[in-house]
Amino acid sequence: MATGVGAVRLRAPAHTLDPRAVRWWRTRWLLLTAGPVAVLAVLGGFIAPARFWLLLPAAVLAVLGAGCAVLVPLWWFRTHRWEVTDEAVYVRTGLLWQEWRIAPMSRIQTVDTERGPLEQLYRLATVTVTTASSKGAVRIEGLDHELAAELAERLTRITQDTPGDAT
Repeated sequence: MATGVGAVRLRAPAHTLDPRAVRWWRTRWLLLTAGPVAVLAVLGGFIAPARFWLLLPAAVLAVLGAGCAVLVPLWWFRTHRWEVTDEAVYVRTGLLWQEWRIAPMSRIQTVDTERGPLEQLYRLATVTVTTASSKGAVRIEGLDHELAAELAERLTRITQDTPGDAT
């Protein structure tokens, strides 16, 4: 990396996600865990010869799922960052393997905002920035829904003013 006048240093994006994202992720973990635990528990209740072999994994899965629901969202919240400047969209995600994505404004093709049922419940939204990259879209999940709408509007305005054909 070049050092000196005009050198750009890679740094962590400035913004964290909305704190409600932690509860959203916890709910997703618990819902993901609840289905298999319920199936194993119901089968264990009906199939007496296999009761132990069905209820034991149900209990283990319930404990692991609850533990992950408590710890993983906190870790995600600490590692996920985003920032939008007049030049690019910066996103850092990842739990064990961190990924840094930078989408120059001149490469942005579309900006979408989406809100699934759980995101609506927690008043959150996801902004998806589609670029000409083969890696795919850049996603910023866990934003306040009003901030996401403002961000989509700002990105649209900046990309319209940025020269280039986004290909």
